[in-house]
Amino acid sequence: MTSIATDRRATVSVSVGEGEITFETGKLAKQADGAVVVRSGDTMVLATAQGRAEAREGADFFPLTVDVEERMYAAGKIPGGFFKREGRATERATLTARMIDRPIRPLWPKGFRNEVQVICTVLSADMVTPHDILAINGASAALMISSLPFFGPVGAVRVGRIDEQFVVNPSMPDMDAGPTSLDLIVVGTARR
Repeated sequence: MTSIATDRRATVSVSVGEGEITFETGKLAKQADGAVVVRSGDTMVLATAQGRAEAREGADFFPLTVDVEERMYAAGKIPGGFFKREGRATERATLTARMIDRPIRPLWPKGFRNEVQVICTVLSADMVTPHDILAINGASAALMISSLPFFGPVGAVRVGRIDEQFVVNPSMPDMDAGPTSLDLIVVGTARR
């Protein structure tokens, strides 16, 4: 693991499986409570976390909103023709948002009712590294560096079984090329 810090910027790189994941903060989205750019290969995800200082009036639940923004420009495509704008969220974006929400929701103080919003925006997609694992880890990192009372962090990896071998964070071409008998995303804390 390598770490570089200048001014209020910080960069940390971690080797996971065959690849490397880099976390960088202090460069983008400086007004958010927490913002982290996560990169692996040429895939980049900006994860931001924002929360209110006071609880929502009359709320009897924890108003946590998680959103994943997949944009066509991340893959080098610009919408044209009849539809000039992006449409609604894809099924994959919705599932990725749920994969972020489920592990982080129980890691808040009991009775916490302040609104919290986590947004992960895919800035670049290289069609080799999936962005879902980066979004989960980035959301956790953004919450950790924020002033919000988050009892994390969580970590996520994809485990694939390709040609009877277990592979950590396999690439998209590897998953598509051979017979895959397992595509599992594991998210957890240091305790569980």
